[in-house]
Amino acid sequence: MVFFLIACLALFLAWLHADLQLGRRKRIMENGFSPMPRREGTIRIFTSGGELFKDYFEELRQAERYIHVLFYIVKEDALSQEFFDLLREKARSGVEVRLLVDRIGGMAIKKETVSTLKKDGIHFAFSHKPKLPFLFYTLQARNHRKITIIDGKIGYLGGYNVGNEYIGGHPKLSPWRDYHLKLTGGSVQDLQEVFLIDWKESAGEDLRKHPLYFCEKRDSGAEHQIVPTSGFLLEEMSLGLFKTANERIIIGSPYFIPSKKLFAELLACLGRGVSLTIIVPAIADHPFVQEGSYRYLRRLIKEGARVYQYMNGFYHAKTLLIDDAVCDIGSANFDKRSLFLNSEINCYMFGEQQISEAASILKNDINSSRELKLSVLEKPDFRRSVKELIARALSLFL
Repeated sequence: MVFFLIACLALFLAWLHADLQLGRRKRIMENGFSPMPRREGTIRIFTSGGELFKDYFEELRQAERYIHVLFYIVKEDALSQEFFDLLREKARSGVEVRLLVDRIGGMAIKKETVSTLKKDGIHFAFSHKPKLPFLFYTLQARNHRKITIIDGKIGYLGGYNVGNEYIGGHPKLSPWRDYHLKLTGGSVQDLQEVFLIDWKESAGEDLRKHPLYFCEKRDSGAEHQIVPTSGFLLEEMSLGLFKTANERIIIGSPYFIPSKKLFAELLACLGRGVSLTIIVPAIADHPFVQEGSYRYLRRLIKEGARVYQYMNGFYHAKTLLIDDAVCDIGSANFDKRSLFLNSEINCYMFGEQQISEAASILKNDINSSRELKLSVLEKPDFRRSVKELIARALSLFL
């Protein structure tokens, strides 16, 4: 009986592994995303959910032709209802509205809500629905992007989703610290292209050649580049950034679980004298994510990195700053899930003003943090050690 149970478990684990590997291989073969060209345009950085949604909702109200929205998470709470009501109002006024929400991230959305949204004229679809033949892979591979395009003139991307916690409504995780971008210029068309590919995959409607959805391509302002990824390419792009570093690297992420290649490159950067600063949350929003980071942070601290735990709420920002040359802000966390499973979208900013602003924001976040010392991580703690072992086994899925 014991042998039979062990054999069943072994077969189950083998199936999970095969499902994951074959599903990911199929995704890579089918996906055509690559870094977009460098563009010029205006960039505004938001670090407060209250400020972001005030601006975001006002721009939605001003929409005249169409609104295209993709979020990983939308809830059924007060902020979400305000969001839904605004989209309904615009759809009833004749504005084309498309709303795409990740199937797992949108689990809180009721069937009745979807029905009323469609009844009011909103084109709605769930993205990345789990399906056969690669059920386990499609359960894990989430559409983690957050994209909005308004009339082909304004675009948004970043880390914020739609829910009360993102504007300070969570009893444990408030205030919520995140970064989000508002863009104009040629990169709005790049956001549009990514959205329409995701829409075609999810809703079965191909609008990529529809004349209404070709955006204005005014190029003037700060230089930047949109980088969409779908479970591959992100590692390669991040490695490329780290290899260019001469003076400093600052990483901000709610989860710090790098791949072997990225971890090795960070050690190499420290070895050649590049300073490395890492900002992570002091509190966790998911089990085992902190413990999953500790084995990496111990080694990096030993080699000279400085790690800070953000104390003023929950730190959910996703950013890389390389020297004074480039700053990356987007939806991708510094973890294996974003690297190898999720669909993400980031923006590399090269403008001097934007890099200076981002550096100032990061400095303020460091000032709102406490430094994590090696002595804390090396202090014997049986419970933490057990959690670290579990986190190591589950690192791809944290």
